[in-house]
Amino acid sequence: MMLGTDLFQAFHGIAALQGERSALYYPANDLRVSYRELNQLSSDLAQALASQGLRRGDVLAIFHDKSPRAFATMLACLRLGVIYTNLDPESPWPRLQRILSACRPKLIVSAFAELAFSQELDIEGGAPLLSFDALISDGMNAVPDDDLQVPSASPAYIMFTSGSTGTPKGAVMSHANVLWFAAWARRRFAITPGDVLTNANPMYFDNSVFDFYAALLSGATLVPLGAEQVRDSRRLVHLVGQAGCTLWFSVPSLLVYLLTTRALNAEAWPAIRCIAFGGEGFPKPKLQQLFSLFGQRATLENVYGPTECTCICSSYAISSDDFTDMQGLAPLGFLAGGFDYEILPLDPSDLEVGELLLRGPQVGLGYYGDPQRTDLSFVQNPQHRRYLDLGYRTGDLVRRDEQGRLHFKGRADFQIKHMGYRIELEEIEFALGTIPDVQECAVVYLARADGLGQIVAFAALSSPRAAGDVLNDLAAAVPSYMRPRRLQLLQQLPKNANGKIDRLTLAALADPQRTETRS
Repeated sequence: MMLGTDLFQAFHGIAALQGERSALYYPANDLRVSYRELNQLSSDLAQALASQGLRRGDVLAIFHDKSPRAFATMLACLRLGVIYTNLDPESPWPRLQRILSACRPKLIVSAFAELAFSQELDIEGGAPLLSFDALISDGMNAVPDDDLQVPSASPAYIMFTSGSTGTPKGAVMSHANVLWFAAWARRRFAITPGDVLTNANPMYFDNSVFDFYAALLSGATLVPLGAEQVRDSRRLVHLVGQAGCTLWFSVPSLLVYLLTTRALNAEAWPAIRCIAFGGEGFPKPKLQQLFSLFGQRATLENVYGPTECTCICSSYAISSDDFTDMQGLAPLGFLAGGFDYEILPLDPSDLEVGELLLRGPQVGLGYYGDPQRTDLSFVQNPQHRRYLDLGYRTGDLVRRDEQGRLHFKGRADFQIKHMGYRIELEEIEFALGTIPDVQECAVVYLARADGLGQIVAFAALSSPRAAGDVLNDLAAAVPSYMRPRRLQLLQQLPKNANGKIDRLTLAALADPQRTETRS
């Protein structure tokens, strides 16, 4: 159903076909926004952005509240060829400062009446900050060309992920990347204009790419769910049911939360036909519990994919056979059509286990303004040198079974997946190391047998301080999902024979009876 060679043209074509159908539905106040209305609003906002001087290739930062104007601003950027990036309004200022320094937006637009760091933004003296009201009222003089077409290779958005140097990485996706992705999602999940998709994922989080584009480029309805609604498990379940949602997508942690609080039961979500989850492992006992509730009337899909490859690159349908062995995680399955891959073996004697290198039209454009890190991760296919054949080194270790299915086996670096977020432990260490009195520090991840885990930090201080005080200082520098569960203070951190911090010893200190560790 997608029409056009760039993302806005694709949306514009669908809006012409689906005009009076609901593009957005807010069940809490029964607000519906039709495709015609969203298309018109995006045109108005494109005019407002053009009046502010934004042109193709400029970057717009959005503090997104899931309002119609915020979604329309994303579409307006796509129309103009402006690169948008959605940012977390609750992220600590030091991290936001590094993100803004990396992407250097020409303008920042906020949907929130107040931001905790507004004063810092003014002092920073970078891009101006406007509210949506100010954006529209400041001028509507420039009229975008209705025939404007953005080359499909042009960047569409920047999605920031945790970075090992202490600076978040801005993965850049093109219009073509997302068009390929949305076309695959529509086929794989059989999405039609009659479907209703959830949007429980934050807009600054990679999973939201599926919500937004799979819905609006299929003519379906998107149900945005705010942060407060998501935190209230029973209200969330009620709203999803009230909206008649047919397709749910979230991290496993959120589904586990709904199960643990007993908000989900066999009568919930009567219209649901597919529950998709990804971003981290789903503990088998909880997955079995979910399957027992919905397996007879809905498909459960385990999806996998890095931010750098447009959100999702594989999907595996859960069956009862997956619970004959309750150890480990469900398979990743087979890659989506259009993808190819190589396994870069860690041991030449076992070519079926190694780091996953992804290739294909959903592999992104690299990291914004960071050619060095781009060159490290986006590399020539090592199988040949006959022509340019770039792939993305995921850092994910996989095993290929006898049927050709892939299984996740861990990470090749210091990156973890926790609460659905990809986190570089070095970024937490960087922030911890900037706190006064911290002489040296390290962070480890303790993975439990059920697929969950916790972040534990260690530090040696130059003067006495309570661990809680240090963690409070750290909370001002990293988002909540990156904060360690606890901090253990030592006189000095243990070292190995090479003089490096001995992370295995630290993991043993954190959990003497551990069964598995990541450091």
